[in-house]
Amino acid sequence: MPFFTARAVEAAVSPDLAYAAVREAFVAHARGEWTMPPKLYLTNYPAGDFRAMPALGGGHALLKWVTSFPGNPARGLPTVTGLVVLSDAETGMVQAVLEAGAVTALRTGAAAVIAADALGRSDAATSAVVGVGVNGRAAARTFLALGRRVTLWDVDATRARHAAAELGTDVVASQEEALAADLLVTVTPGKTILIQEGSLRAGQHVSLMGADGPGKAEIAVGELARARLFCDDWEQASHGGELAAAVEAGAIVREGVTELGAVLAGTTEGRRTADEITVFDSTGLAIQDLAIASAAYKRADELDLPRLEL
Repeated sequence: MPFFTARAVEAAVSPDLAYAAVREAFVAHARGEWTMPPKLYLTNYPAGDFRAMPALGGGHALLKWVTSFPGNPARGLPTVTGLVVLSDAETGMVQAVLEAGAVTALRTGAAAVIAADALGRSDAATSAVVGVGVNGRAAARTFLALGRRVTLWDVDATRARHAAAELGTDVVASQEEALAADLLVTVTPGKTILIQEGSLRAGQHVSLMGADGPGKAEIAVGELARARLFCDDWEQASHGGELAAAVEAGAIVREGVTELGAVLAGTTEGRRTADEITVFDSTGLAIQDLAIASAAYKRADELDLPRLEL
């Protein structure tokens, strides 16, 4: 069976292809055609956590075993590591194994921009990504692949400059300038509140991509209460995402949160007015990983891939 290294995943699936594939997966999940249970966390805080993520759809089944250890870069190690196993849904036979970090980056970048496109104002003029690690750069790369200018900011100024040079874009002068963008994507470890209560402007959209586990947050609970709220999956987001603290505090309820897939499928409305503040909480879905893995597998014969035997 083929093994997709990180470089092979990136060669097989471009950012614009990832955008299209993940968008289709959101719609298929909303229609009940693709299924998944909530991800399972195995925590070892404060070091990090392990996640098991299965999904079924499009003729394939998938299991993603992935980690998030925010302190790893200081050790010269990646934050996200793991493997994705893709199987034939009819026979159960393993079809491919993929490096999980590249799959995660592609689908995270795609989901951030899909939400911004679906929920942002049609006349949005500025876009910014805060946090330019692997997943933040993937979001910026997706914006650029779709023809939208994007600026960057990171607490590590050197990392921001290197990312901007790599992507061919600019670093903003301050965090405040980045946070004022019409379309804002935040991809931080979720240890610090970036968006304080009362700070978002009328008409802004923010895709919150960093707080994908218990105890993480990028936005104040009071600011969530001011906004129109969307998420990738209510069961995940309400228990282990950005919305979890607000749910626990009683600040929001299920009826006040719309799943993005329903908007993309056309079964519910997204943004209603130009002045509305929209917030998307991403926890990362196995169906998104399935979309990337399936797209990569279709190109397996075109690439010179190493082979594994069971």
